[in-house]
Amino acid sequence: MPKFTITTLGCKVNQYESEALAQKLSDDGQWVISRDKEIADLCIINTCTVTQKASMQSRQAIRQAIRSHPKARIIVTGCYAQTEPDEINKIKGVHHVIGHFDKHKLPDMILAGKENILPSPDLEQKIHHFNPMPSVGLGYRTRPFLKIQDGCNDFCTYCIVPYARGPSRSLPPERVLDNINKIHQAGYHEVVLTGIHLGNYGIDLGKRKADLLELLNRIRKTCTIDRVRLSSIEPFELTEDIIKFVAQSGSGPAKICHHFHIPLQSGDDFILKKMHRPYSRSFFIDLVEKIHKLLPDCAIGVDTLIGFPGESDRAFENTYSLIEQLPVSYLHVFPFSPRKGTPAYSYPDKVNSNVIRERCQKMRTLGKLKRNVFYNKFKGKTLEILIEGKQKKSTNLLKGITSNYIPVLVKGDDKLKNTMVNVTIDEVNDSNQVFGTTCG
Repeated sequence: MPKFTITTLGCKVNQYESEALAQKLSDDGQWVISRDKEIADLCIINTCTVTQKASMQSRQAIRQAIRSHPKARIIVTGCYAQTEPDEINKIKGVHHVIGHFDKHKLPDMILAGKENILPSPDLEQKIHHFNPMPSVGLGYRTRPFLKIQDGCNDFCTYCIVPYARGPSRSLPPERVLDNINKIHQAGYHEVVLTGIHLGNYGIDLGKRKADLLELLNRIRKTCTIDRVRLSSIEPFELTEDIIKFVAQSGSGPAKICHHFHIPLQSGDDFILKKMHRPYSRSFFIDLVEKIHKLLPDCAIGVDTLIGFPGESDRAFENTYSLIEQLPVSYLHVFPFSPRKGTPAYSYPDKVNSNVIRERCQKMRTLGKLKRNVFYNKFKGKTLEILIEGKQKKSTNLLKGITSNYIPVLVKGDDKLKNTMVNVTIDEVNDSNQVFGTTCG
């Protein structure tokens, strides 16, 4: 039976799409996934182009697949394939370049032997509909992703994603509920709702409109899965009503995890305006304080983009001091990378790369401190975790994730994988590893 492999770069949406493609090919019974270093007959590279570095890494992944699987059919898809198909076609050994809006057809194309050659030329006619993947992407994780939204309408000045994925569009709520129930029936306890611009869910559904809050309400009423987690959500779309809903969701099935990941990018108002981010420093402060007041145990993750053109020492310190003063739980720190095709690519006042590196290191050090403070708040407390996998050989310990996104290491048998377990938090070491003891 022919073998295939999928290499995935970039965001959770890409990860979900790759897992869905892999599952469809495997379920059909004509293909099996390549294990370890087995030579594959088909290689799919699901690319990213959010930064110049991501584009470079996508090209490297393509060339690596060609070298490692010299007789394989090479198919390249994803954001880099959508925005730069001609560049990919210059790579000797690539057989097909498939754009985003044919990605969902890939399994049928492969099974029928009818792969397209280029991204769809009628992009504007096709992107107004949510193209669901051919199956639920369960993959090998114990907390599967479910893509419920795609595309973005905002056009931040540093971001290529709206050009790559088109405008915001949503999976109808009935399909969302059906997919969550399928995931639960398959034996999973948590689902992660993901999208390119999750907070825009429902704006394209017209008379059937169900915004994110209404969708969460329907999930709570009709789904029996244990936990529902939201992926990244924009500050101006994380409304007080959503925060209150999560705070009041209480016990029972389909609990909404006490975890918000919010892309701040900058804590300086001037830089935020240059980025075309529609909020201010003071708005973000009020938002985080509101979350902390209503959900004191909530994990609050923050993205920062460091070294945007024009970011002075004072502008950087405004970002640093903002994070320092707020009850943030962890940070994702990204250095600015100019992306051709975006306004910021040609902005003047570029920040020196060494300065960017130093600022990123300072932010990451602050992020480690914030994480340590947050974890230590729960020392001695009992929390419920979802065991993610088998024992790691390096530690002989299992790892589980709490509702508020704390990874906890515990002793236990491999049979506990994908089960919900109560643990008492015993220790947080200097490396921010959290150790616990199972209860009962």
